[in-house]
Amino acid sequence: MPMSLKRALRRCSLMALGLSLGASQAWAQAGGPAWPTKPVRLVVAYPAGGVSDTVARALADKLAVQLATPVLIENKAGASGSLGVDAVAKAAPDGHTLGFAAISPLALNPHLGTSPFDPFKDIAPVVSVMYSPVLLLATPASKVRDFRDLLALARRQPGAVRWATSGQASLGHIMLEQIQAASRVQVTHIPYKGGGQQMNDALGGQFEVLSTNAGAAVLQHIQAGRLRPLAVGAPARIDSLPEVPTLAELGFPAANVSSLFGIYAPAKTPASVLERLNSEINQALAAPDLRSKLDATDNVPTGGKAADFARQIAQESENHLRIIRAAAITAH
Repeated sequence: MPMSLKRALRRCSLMALGLSLGASQAWAQAGGPAWPTKPVRLVVAYPAGGVSDTVARALADKLAVQLATPVLIENKAGASGSLGVDAVAKAAPDGHTLGFAAISPLALNPHLGTSPFDPFKDIAPVVSVMYSPVLLLATPASKVRDFRDLLALARRQPGAVRWATSGQASLGHIMLEQIQAASRVQVTHIPYKGGGQQMNDALGGQFEVLSTNAGAAVLQHIQAGRLRPLAVGAPARIDSLPEVPTLAELGFPAANVSSLFGIYAPAKTPASVLERLNSEINQALAAPDLRSKLDATDNVPTGGKAADFARQIAQESENHLRIIRAAAITAH
């Protein structure tokens, strides 16, 4: 069995966290600038109540204790995360406004003309927080038992398989297009405007398959037999579903996508403040209770250096641009 996603990343992330904690101590001893001087606002680019919101609030609680300053959550959802990140881009670059979002608003949305900001000029990546695997699931409308069955059905009946995603040009849509191109099958894309209605319709059998981020609620539906996992987009298999192969294992490495979430600041935020933010967030991610909260939702804590996070965003941006052009994906 392949190494689990959590075990595969834990060693690297803990090494990065150790380095960052040392940097935090050195920063404090050197006497950094007076920051924070007021409550910190953390803009979450998604609605309240979801997995990303839950993680952001848990992280905010940790930071509030470490900084001895309130860290206030503001949910600003819309435009696949772009509205929330845009609010950060337009905020004062003093370290008192931060954003929490997947990297899609920076690496995907700009190629579709749906970002009102320049991801490489207006935003400063601070640190990656977690990977969120993307599950490919069969609904009650489908009798396929595994991924190979799904491809066989799509070949026999072109267009008959309806595949729902959280939206046009979403990460799930990218996965769909990559599988179509590599396997030369034809499915019907059903784009939703979010995950809530998509999940309700999935349980009602309104389409055959869906792609969605892993989470506790999704796992409950799988355990109850209402949804059947066919594959997972992630660096390795996930602990809660060790029998479910990754798309890379199934021969579709380009479709093996997962959501990387992180913390951002406005561009031109002082480097010393960014360095301390990185260290403080890495320290929070090292806390056993926060890591357990992430583990319980199949999200994998990451952490590390800001420069590494920025490189990941740039690489994903290049990959998404290639896919968008090849598949002629548009925002509508």
